[in-house]
Amino acid sequence: MTITFRPAVRENVGLIIGLMGASGSGKTWTGMELATGITSVLAPGKRFAVLDTEAGRSKHYADQFTFDHGDLRPPFAPAAYADAIGAADAAGYPVILVDSCSHEHAGQGGILDMQETEFTRLGAREAVKMASWIKPKGEHRKMVARLLQVRAHLILCFRAEEKIEMVKGADGKLEVRKKVTATGIDGWVPICEKTLPYELTASLLLLPSRPGVPLPIKLQEQHRALFPLDRPITRESGRRLAEWARGGAITRA
Repeated sequence: MTITFRPAVRENVGLIIGLMGASGSGKTWTGMELATGITSVLAPGKRFAVLDTEAGRSKHYADQFTFDHGDLRPPFAPAAYADAIGAADAAGYPVILVDSCSHEHAGQGGILDMQETEFTRLGAREAVKMASWIKPKGEHRKMVARLLQVRAHLILCFRAEEKIEMVKGADGKLEVRKKVTATGIDGWVPICEKTLPYELTASLLLLPSRPGVPLPIKLQEQHRALFPLDRPITRESGRRLAEWARGGAITRA
């Protein structure tokens, strides 16, 4: 195989934005704001696509945003997500919003269900517990690999839940604290495969106490100027993202 090297230029860079939050945190609205802004720059007059796993709930926003709707129904296997996103990409949508991606992990037929099925098939013994994760983790990795090849920009919404844990304090006594994880903030943990937030261009947590205002899980230096961290994300951030992705200069949000 022969590879030709050329000077690197930022143009037509694919975006995969993750929005994590509990009910009331504004993740669906924020996702649609971003999708609207990106679409207005890259494909004026076109619609973005919404893949809805929640029985048509995204249609509640049909009066505020212009988009095409598609139902993604169970089983929510990784391959089902990859196929649905691939179909939307093949249809030429500039942006694909998925609400919610958490079903791929914890929904009917998602990777937790797949692991349980494998565990039972292998004999339901403690010795096979690790082996029972091989197939579902492999299917998840295949999905991520396919997403990275999509031409459309992706906005993935995830549910998040507040978790606590028991830990030993300095005095040796057990105490309750907000759960600390690599992808969680202040006890709020996204419902997804644990490494997924780091596969994305940017991953942002939204809290019900401040709907739409992002807390960065993954936000690299070159993207920090594109998102406001002191106010809700709007379609203006989407426009800035689109301009940056096609090679324009960064303007501060």
